[in-house]
Parts: sequence; C-alpha cells; structure tokens
Amino acid sequence: MPLFEIETNSHIIITWAEDEDAARNVVHEAYPHDELVRLTKRPRDTWVISKGALGLTNTTLDPCMVARECLNRSAGDKVNAIRLYRMETGSDLDQARKMIESNMVMGW
Repeated sequence: MPLFEIETNSHIIITWAEDEDAARNVVHEAYPHDELVRLTKRPRDTWVISKGALGLTNTTLDPCMVARECLNRSAGDKVNAIRLYRMETGSDLDQARKMIESNMVMGW
C-alpha cells in the first residue's frame, strides 16, 4: 500500500492509503475543515506535523516553498539552506532550522 504525504493549510499528514482518493478521505475524516494544498506519494511511516506548533501559520508567505527553494539552491546542504532561509524570511535560527529539517523529507 502506498504512503502519501498530504499538506493542508494547517497540517502535514503522512499516511498509508490504497490510492489518492483514499488519501484525500483520510484528510477529510480527520480534518474536515482543512483545505488540501498538496498530495504526494512518500516512502515512510505515518506522522503528522501541526504547522501551528512550528509557528508556520503566516499565510502571506508559503514557508514550505521558500524552504524547498533554499534546499534546492544549497544543493541539499542543510546548514547553507538554513542560512538562506534566514536571509529570505528574517526567521530566527531555531525557526529556520525547523523549516529546513521538516522539508528535507522531500529527498534532499
């Protein structure tokens, strides 16, 4: 059974599901008021990260896209990506580290 990473406006959910429709149903049942942002197949165990717990609820800036771009520009070098993320967003070291590390599951 494939594993899916599902990003909503409030959560990142990784769960087993038969197909994309079943993965969407997992989100709808658990978080019926969340808006689906991204759905991707992933190769890991089930876990959920609350964006609010990470301090990532600023809707004017998509922190995941910024973090992924910083990882891309740094060729996956975590320390350099954190530095780039801090420069791009003005975030403190701890918040930048959390963002980069939470987005490293993309395969960097």
